Amino acid sequence: MSTVGKAGLEDVVVSTSEICFIDGREGKLLYRGFDVDDLAEHSTFEETVFLLWQGHLPSKKELADHQKALATNRKISPKVLAALRLLPKKTTPMEVLRTGVSMLSSYDPDAADNSHEASVRKATRLTAQMPTLVAAWERIRRGKPPIAPNPRLSLAANFLYMMTGKKPSELEARTFDIALILHADHEFNASTFAARVTAATLSDMHSAVVSGIGALKGPLHGGANEQVMLMVEKIKNPLDAESFVRKNLADKGFRIMGFGHRVYRVEDPRAKHLRRLAFEVGKQRGDTSKAEMINTIARVVTEVKKIYPNVDLFSGAAYASMSLPTDQFTPIFAMSRVAGWAAHVLEQHSNNRLIRPRSEYTGAMRASYVPLDRR
Repeated sequence: MSTVGKAGLEDVVVSTSEICFIDGREGKLLYRGFDVDDLAEHSTFEETVFLLWQGHLPSKKELADHQKALATNRKISPKVLAALRLLPKKTTPMEVLRTGVSMLSSYDPDAADNSHEASVRKATRLTAQMPTLVAAWERIRRGKPPIAPNPRLSLAANFLYMMTGKKPSELEARTFDIALILHADHEFNASTFAARVTAATLSDMHSAVVSGIGALKGPLHGGANEQVMLMVEKIKNPLDAESFVRKNLADKGFRIMGFGHRVYRVEDPRAKHLRRLAFEVGKQRGDTSKAEMINTIARVVTEVKKIYPNVDLFSGAAYASMSLPTDQFTPIFAMSRVAGWAAHVLEQHSNNRLIRPRSEYTGAMRASYVPLDRR
């Protein structure tokens, strides 16, 4: 009898974890037992990172120390910036991030140390430095000098500042901070599993994160929010959104990204926060057209296909409302998800066993070898 699992390992439990819980039927997402709704309302990304890594909410002193460590580790080596300037300007931001994170390992003082303490320090540097990498490439490819990080700003506000050279509004900073919280972890998704597989070989934090970035780059994972905004750019006018969606839904080969989820059977609990914030930032900016289009798309697809929006549908609208480039959406996802990747690497290393599944062979059996001169 075949013992092969479901395609894509759907619903196959491969390990235990204390980091993240998803109730797909009720639409609940918990980090270390805390509902993401509560974290989005009351917490900050920095506090959420501490929770994911340490397993508990920080005291005031613990949070202050953690914030200071993140703020003071944002700078990247000038040699890394010099290397970025040598890349072709057509290099995609995700390719730059993948290459840049690998380079950061060469300048990390704990690169050769895989102890828990050193891995936490490396995770801190990566979480602090990835926004600097993303913002630096955005400036470089546009022929502008990178902007040095401002340690007095939160991680979210500092990133927006490094991208534009202007301090963001309070609403923009809080919107971006909430988006980072909502994307910080999501159980054994493709990129997190890739990071854990790498970590299980007793490889290092940077290598595991590069594995995560590689998996996140795919359009069926982190790239979905880019595809949503490319569709919005194609529609252009909010009044045309409904007819565009209905026409294309009639085409069986057309796929609208940002809907459905392998785990959720109801609306992704993260989507409602980003829907609201996309409209709020749009109103502040005087343009809610993108949020309106996506809201219409959500209504029609749910009505016709009976599937619900996921986080990718509205995250793009929120970022676009802050004038962030569409091809930077997935690197922004990675800037948040590195917190979860690091938590899973730390957990994997704490009780490690090499991840080595089996496959069911379906190829030929007992093939007869024919010498080369007789073929």
